Amino acid sequence: MDNLTHGLTGALMGQMGLKKTTGLGLAALVLGANLPDIDVVGLLWLDSKEALGFRRGITHGPIGVVLLPAVLAALLWGFDRWQESRGKRPQGRDPVSLKWLYILGLIGAISHTLMDWLNVYGVRFLYPFKSQWYYGDTLFIIDVWLWALLALSVWWSARGEKRGQNWRLRGAGGFIAGCVFVAANWWITQEALITYSINTKVAPTAENGLSPKPDIPTDLKIAAPVPFWPLQREIILGRKNEYYAIAPGAVPSPWDASALTNARCAMPDLSVPRQTNSQLDGFLTWSRAPFAERAGDGSVILRDARFYDPLARDRFSLALPEVQCVPIDGEPGAD
Repeated sequence: MDNLTHGLTGALMGQMGLKKTTGLGLAALVLGANLPDIDVVGLLWLDSKEALGFRRGITHGPIGVVLLPAVLAALLWGFDRWQESRGKRPQGRDPVSLKWLYILGLIGAISHTLMDWLNVYGVRFLYPFKSQWYYGDTLFIIDVWLWALLALSVWWSARGEKRGQNWRLRGAGGFIAGCVFVAANWWITQEALITYSINTKVAPTAENGLSPKPDIPTDLKIAAPVPFWPLQREIILGRKNEYYAIAPGAVPSPWDASALTNARCAMPDLSVPRQTNSQLDGFLTWSRAPFAERAGDGSVILRDARFYDPLARDRFSLALPEVQCVPIDGEPGAD
């Protein structure tokens, strides 16, 4: 998820009362909830395609989640000591506990990895011990409705705190509401896939006017959340190098699916060039639904079916100008 969502999640957990366990507790939660994204510094020396294979790895796995909060706790504890030595420590700040700073940073970091799991980009929970990606397919990476819910909950709790009301209960209520929102979106994803499976069993008849059912492979089925419309899903179906999509709002059935592209190339053998091409290795490490598409000059562009929208495809693709496209039978360019 985006960093505003992570920060608001940390702040809301603080408003449940966790921030009162130690001085600088709120800072530990908010910073801890963003801590695993420290891997963005990799963008300073990695190409964008190399970064695809680097992001959401070690800093999101057990090593990062356990060790990074310790660094954060030490920095916050040191900051408190530094302010005290200079006579600038706020009088109203509670005593600082190094142990609780670590625990709160750890809670924040764990919340980060769980939130990142909720979208189609995925996260590697066990890296570097295991490179497998895990996907929740529940929320779009930037969910404005979740922003609003979290921000309103934090504001409502903070307002109650200023007025001497039960602000912890308000914070807990907001947290529960956020969990219900996530659970509802998870169910919408599952329902879309269930509806598709049911509709595959509908037989074409003269009454329903359906043509013979298209032969669509379903080795991979993704119900991808879309921006702004949490009730809708884009359905992505297929297998490596052959993907179909059902537009958001359409009936999830094989008759509403269309090929993602009509300019596919045969997937080239990339096992050898991958060993020396770090951009290619990064892309293939990250890609969940890869396919090869013909470029204008007849070469190959590697893409991922999750990010084929015109607004995103160029950032999530890799041109292979040295690889000639071999068109697939029945598609433009094939003999």
